Amino acid sequence: MNTIGHYINGESITDSNRPQPVFNPALGEPVRQVAMASRATVEQAIAAAEAAFPAWRKTPPLKRARILFAYKALLDKHADRIVAAIVEEHGKVWEDAQGELQRGIEVVEYACGASEFLKGEHSRDVGPEIDSWSEFPPLGVVAGITPFNFPSMVPMWMFPMAIACGNCFVLKPSEKDPSAPMILAELLTEAGLPPGVFNVVNGDKEAVDTLLTDARVKAVSFVGSTPIAEYIYATGTAHGKRVQALGGAKNHAVVMPDADLDNAVNALMGAAYGSCGERCMAISVVVAVGDAVADALVARLKPKVEALVIGNGSARGLDMGPLVTGAHRDKVRGYIDLGAEEGAELLVDGRKLKVAGHENGFFLGGTLFDHVKPTMRIYKEEIFGPVLAIVRVHSLAEAIALIDAHEFGNGTCVFTRDGAVARHFTDSVQVGMVGVNVPLPVPVACQSFGGWKRSLFGDLYAYGPDAVRFYTRRKTLTQRWPSAGIEKAQFAFPSNG
Repeated sequence: MNTIGHYINGESITDSNRPQPVFNPALGEPVRQVAMASRATVEQAIAAAEAAFPAWRKTPPLKRARILFAYKALLDKHADRIVAAIVEEHGKVWEDAQGELQRGIEVVEYACGASEFLKGEHSRDVGPEIDSWSEFPPLGVVAGITPFNFPSMVPMWMFPMAIACGNCFVLKPSEKDPSAPMILAELLTEAGLPPGVFNVVNGDKEAVDTLLTDARVKAVSFVGSTPIAEYIYATGTAHGKRVQALGGAKNHAVVMPDADLDNAVNALMGAAYGSCGERCMAISVVVAVGDAVADALVARLKPKVEALVIGNGSARGLDMGPLVTGAHRDKVRGYIDLGAEEGAELLVDGRKLKVAGHENGFFLGGTLFDHVKPTMRIYKEEIFGPVLAIVRVHSLAEAIALIDAHEFGNGTCVFTRDGAVARHFTDSVQVGMVGVNVPLPVPVACQSFGGWKRSLFGDLYAYGPDAVRFYTRRKTLTQRWPSAGIEKAQFAFPSNG
């Protein structure tokens, strides 16, 4: 069986250290294996990045951008190859994998503007014959630790901006679907990126802890669950690193009585069940304002959930594929069991799904609960599966209070035709990313992505303008060329007063 190793200093490295199987979740069987990097292998990648940094740091931003332009063209050329790898190892349907890749490419396109966003700031004559300016030099070696659910997009949230800013990068992707990140690395080399500027180490906690504790790594970006995000942040900052750690979510969609229900329901279907709900921005709770709204939603949602087209993601025209692993499928199934035990009304039971010809696949059907209470675990905890809960409230104020009381603050949205309602909701709700009639308010590449509360540890969001600040360090320079002659010593603190 083919073993995926690592990508270090511009080359694929064969490594048979602790190989683990990589499954095709639609078939429920391993298709290859991946090596878990040892500390020594991770240190080799860090050393390669450190050695490449001095030359890459001095490479003009325009030349870095030209490599990224070439890289974007190669990503377009090899899109089907990358998408096929995502579908085979993650299980998401073809069209969803295409969308993931495209959103990652958009960050590459934004990073091509390095010459613009690295210009710095300048102030002339801030004092007598004194000029002052700020520059934004890179940090050095930086690392990214990314999840299984977006094996191409989330890495591209990180490394294009990092290398555009002049850093060298070590990526530790998910061991569950490692092929797409390896393709991304190979294409960077083909685009002309010097060896060592971008490296990939596949691995587990040993690799992660090495990145978190090695003094040569100056910053770490992470996307994953909240418990791990908190660990990444605490460990990384304790070792003097800059850290942004994006955690979990429980995203609410508020449906007002005046909403266009047919459009809202169609939007909710994609937001709740797309990619089997394995998205940090998935809508997992519908907050219906009034029983009449809730009853109308149930009448529309139930038949659509029952009619979801589910199968092997390599086919076209599907709504959902399998979950990523058997263990994760069983975890989500356990939440469905729990919801029924807690007293929620189970309207559609995804546990009954059978996919002909894929009996061993990690499939679970769309699930819909009504009359879910905020005290229930299926409301409080992130399920990360195709499970949608309906919570009934009496007013917009109650809906906002419900959302604000939750430990997560990643994404939310409101469906309404009323501009005053939309304005009040967006201004009041304590959530980092908010949509109006948009169920997945994922910012475009020229904005930045991040949540509030326990959905983000750190001060800076991912990609966009925040990425420039995260991957650079401000240096302020003040310069004076005194006139001829000897000046008196000044003992008072200098000022322009």
